[in-house]
Amino acid sequence: MNDRKLVVIGGDAAGMSAASKVRREHPDREIVVFERGRHTSYAACGMPYYIAGQIESAQELVARAPEVFREKQRIDVRTRHEVVAIDAAGRRVRVRDLDSEREFDEGWDELLIATGAAPIVPDLPNVGAAGVFSLSTLQSGIDVFEDMERNTPRRAVIVGGGYIGIEMAEALLDRGLEVTLIDMAPQVMNTMDPDMTGSIAQTMREAGVDVLLGEALSGIETNPDGRVRQVTTDQRRIDADLVILGIGIRPRSELAEAAGIRLGAADAIQVDSRMQTSIPQVWAAGDCAESFHIVKEEPVFIALGTVANKHGLIAGINLSGGDMQFPGVLGTAITRFQDLEIARTGLSEKEAGDMGIAWRAKAIETLTRSHYFPGAGKVRVKLVVEDRTGRLLGGQIVGRAGAAKRIDTIAAAITAGMTAEQLAYLDLAYAPPFSPVWDPVLTAARTLS
Repeated sequence: MNDRKLVVIGGDAAGMSAASKVRREHPDREIVVFERGRHTSYAACGMPYYIAGQIESAQELVARAPEVFREKQRIDVRTRHEVVAIDAAGRRVRVRDLDSEREFDEGWDELLIATGAAPIVPDLPNVGAAGVFSLSTLQSGIDVFEDMERNTPRRAVIVGGGYIGIEMAEALLDRGLEVTLIDMAPQVMNTMDPDMTGSIAQTMREAGVDVLLGEALSGIETNPDGRVRQVTTDQRRIDADLVILGIGIRPRSELAEAAGIRLGAADAIQVDSRMQTSIPQVWAAGDCAESFHIVKEEPVFIALGTVANKHGLIAGINLSGGDMQFPGVLGTAITRFQDLEIARTGLSEKEAGDMGIAWRAKAIETLTRSHYFPGAGKVRVKLVVEDRTGRLLGGQIVGRAGAAKRIDTIAAAITAGMTAEQLAYLDLAYAPPFSPVWDPVLTAARTLS
């Protein structure tokens, strides 16, 4: 394997996880990584907290800088280099040096595509105006922070009520801005069932966020100097000095498609369980690639940092001559708004229904700790099970501090193929500072067993 040159397109979680694994297994193998940005291996999920001022420096979000990869691991990382074409038959990539604009070809024996995902940007006039941002790369987070430092905006509009929208609403409140969040859906957190999301919007409103649901972005207006001054929806106009677009993301799969590599779910790159694409010696991992859903038993596009790192490790093992399969995903995710924690895994009611599964669901409300212990807060737990068998299909949690990491117990139970009855009698830990004697997850399971 040592004589097989590896080229990686993309220097964040998946790409660098794979490259690092290959280097550990093959100390002398040639590895070249092309990254069009300035940073490698950064924690994009930390950007809202950096913008909020809770993290002092953007550099704290960088797990390993390019020079560390070059000097300590001898991985040839070339930042500000964009791969513009893949020649699969000739086993080379066309690369553009973004600083010099020079283009050149680089050969490879094996290729890993880890191009990530791109934010969805609506096709509207002025969407590229000063003060309008999408968050995707670390640099985009730095751009927001620096813009706020220079221009001291007072009014912000966030478009989209998903993870980024909720986290940025908290961040901008922390910075003292007037915050409006709009979403064309009738609820925030559209990946969850409606009966679980009402308290999220209510909590945000109580904190001072003007949450406007069922309203679609229709326009962006600017000042004479080209900076955003107002956002329009299909129902109103909203003054804004800063706009954050959190509408969603799509896989960056254009390079792969142009090279004849087959696409799959949501136009993500189709991969097998070893992260290999439809073309031999070409692999894909991270937010540009599809995953196998454990419950749905079909390919899906789920872009999460946890998934990207696992993709990268699996690809790295197989690129090193190993034989490892990625077992799949559940879409387990967690976020918060101030002290309200939010989490979900597996199937929602809607997803189960769309699949034609006969399902039952139950939501319970209880406390995060023993009722007499200081700091006990409300928590709502919902489980979705297969009607006939009681097999766990999904779970959702919304509650106060200490609530949401319980989603991991549900994710583990779904992965193990457990029923609600089996979950109800799991031997979970108990002490008053952490849980009631019947943990909220167990209580929810009991109602369905």
